[in-house]
Amino acid sequence: MEMGGKRFAVLLCAEGSDYVKKMYGGYFEVFVGMLAEKGETWKMYRVACGEFPDDEEIGLFDGFVITGSCNDAHGNDVWICKLLNLLKKLDSMKKKVLGICFGHQILARAIGGQTGRNMSGWDIGVTTIHLSSSSKLLSSLKIPATLSLIECHQDEVLELPAKAEVIAWSEKTGIEMFRYGNHFMGIQGHPEYTPDILLHLVDRLLQCDMIVESYAEEVRTKMGKGHEPDAEAWKKLCISFLKGTGMDFVRSIKENCKY
Repeated sequence: MEMGGKRFAVLLCAEGSDYVKKMYGGYFEVFVGMLAEKGETWKMYRVACGEFPDDEEIGLFDGFVITGSCNDAHGNDVWICKLLNLLKKLDSMKKKVLGICFGHQILARAIGGQTGRNMSGWDIGVTTIHLSSSSKLLSSLKIPATLSLIECHQDEVLELPAKAEVIAWSEKTGIEMFRYGNHFMGIQGHPEYTPDILLHLVDRLLQCDMIVESYAEEVRTKMGKGHEPDAEAWKKLCISFLKGTGMDFVRSIKENCKY
């Protein structure tokens, strides 16, 4: 999608399945569909395949989005180490970066946090996220105490440096969302997912023996009861953070999250 105006890059950390490519055009298109607005340029870098923006390109972008991945953020694959170096550069430049799932975890690692396996196992389905009322960013805002979000992860952020602010958590995961300065924000769940994408992913995980049938059926049953994510609220939160100033972000949350 290239139309001039503001420029954003999606750092793709996993290729989409054939199903996602057929039905949605791939994960890049899923993110563009959620975040892109008229007049913007969006570019994809397949970082998991070694495709990175060079130093000159970095400065051209107004913001970056890091996607989910089947890899571990605590791993030391060549591309993961290269991504960590890129994130440190973006931190020094104060570039806006939104990290989703694996992206959330690798952002935390880049600023000195720790990631690893969630001791309670997989978290798959629509999860209730609790927003921090004491957060400097979210305090005094008239938003709900909770929002529903699609999750699919077995890793998590275990620890953050003191300068990072935890702004959301869930029953199973202590750090569902964090903010670092005004330029880095991580979200453990998947605001870009549809229930259809999640159910297809559950089938793939089952086929790969990464989850057992009883757990897959439990997820399907809960999804079948119509527990929907607050997709529009998360979309507006992400857009406001990625494209606005700190005050724009605060104002948008107040205006758009009245549930």
